[in-house]
Amino acid sequence: MTNAEPPTPRTVVPIEHALLIADAFDQAQVTELRHSVASCAYAAGLRDDRLDDFVLAVNELITNAVRHGGGQGWLRLWAEPGQLLCEVSDHGRGISAQRLDNRNRPTPDTAGGWGLWLARELTDAMDVATGPAGTTVRILTATVVTEQHTGRHRLD
Repeated sequence: MTNAEPPTPRTVVPIEHALLIADAFDQAQVTELRHSVASCAYAAGLRDDRLDDFVLAVNELITNAVRHGGGQGWLRLWAEPGQLLCEVSDHGRGISAQRLDNRNRPTPDTAGGWGLWLARELTDAMDVATGPAGTTVRILTATVVTEQHTGRHRLD
């Protein structure tokens, strides 16, 4: 091959995200799973309030799956460049559109409804897919933060 010849095309293989946890759970595993998530999130670069917020958000999601999603669920935790993602799925009846649309803070006397609201508030992004066959909630938190302020965090 000389410099005059066009370069041979390369096959680009995407780098797989780093799967940290993929596990089914029920009530008996909630505490152990929360500790595993905390350890993995720390290893992925989350610290201080960001770590606490992420672990609390995940705990709310796994607790919701046990309470409202048929008593068990499935958790996947993985790292991508600059971010940590967690997905919690269950096989419950789904979440009502009214509860999903309500992005306002529940009133202090509300007995339930805090889990999704907290997960949304404590992470940088949240997506929910729900229906009669179950619910999947995905949260994302940046592992690299350039400016922190009360409430939300700015990303690079």
